[in-house]
Formats: sequence, C-alpha cells, structure tokens
Amino acid sequence: MSLSHINADGNPAMVDVGAKAVTRRTARARSVVELGNAIMQHLAGSDIQTKKGPVFQTAIIAGTMAAKRTDELIPLCHSLGLDNCQLTISTEGSAAIVECLVSTEGKTGVEMEALVGASVAALTIYDMCKAMSHDITIRETFLVEKTGGKRDFKRD
Repeated sequence: MSLSHINADGNPAMVDVGAKAVTRRTARARSVVELGNAIMQHLAGSDIQTKKGPVFQTAIIAGTMAAKRTDELIPLCHSLGLDNCQLTISTEGSAAIVECLVSTEGKTGVEMEALVGASVAALTIYDMCKAMSHDITIRETFLVEKTGGKRDFKRD
C-alpha cells in the first residue's frame, strides 16, 4: 500500500495535483458532542444561551472559519478556495450533532475541510459549555460522504 503523502525517498510531501482535472468536490462530516442533561436543560429553542453568547451560533461561525483555514492547520493540505461551507447543529437526546458540508470546484477534495469544520465547531461547543459542566464528551468525528475525485464515498 502506497501513501500519497510520502515521496519516493520516504519523506513527507504534498501531493502534486497539477495534472488532475478540476471537478466539483463536496464533503460532509459530522461530530457528535455528548453534553449531558445538566447542559441540555439550558437549551432554549434551538440554541443554548450562555454569558459567552449563543453556543451553537458561535460554533457555526468558528467551524466555518476553521474550514477555510484547514491548510494552515494540517501540514500537507492544499490551499483551497471554498465555494460553500454550511454548518448545522441539531440536538438528539443530550447530544449536539454538528454537520459540516463543504464544496469547491478544484483538483483535490474537501474532506479535511469538512472534518476540521465539524471538529472546531464541536470544540467550540465544549469551550462555551464547560462552565456549566466538564462532563462533556466529543464522541466521534467522521466523514459522512464525499463526491468528486477518483471515487465517491457514502457511509451506510
């Protein structure tokens, strides 16, 4: 098995996408944040209000900002101009479900941008809620689906 970010000498290297065709690329990632009942009792409407401000609205902004700067955080990611970045946060029981959908027209995919967006939004929820309880768990972050490039992917 060859790794795309390792060159012939075994050193880390950015993948050369120069010869690839420009195609429509999309990716959707999800993070699940278990907040617990102590925090969820503060849910009013579709958000949790704290002294720091509205939790989910702030997390959406943070996730969007992070997705746009993925190449600054992940060493071998390409710089991409995103056409779209949409974050949604819903609740299910005592969990917040963060979804980040990213798209671009480009030569490389946007999976990392979607994963970074969902992750930073989840971390922002943690940060804004920790004064109410530290019993918060970011259970999982994963790619839900991607299109474009060599092959599409959709988690069952």
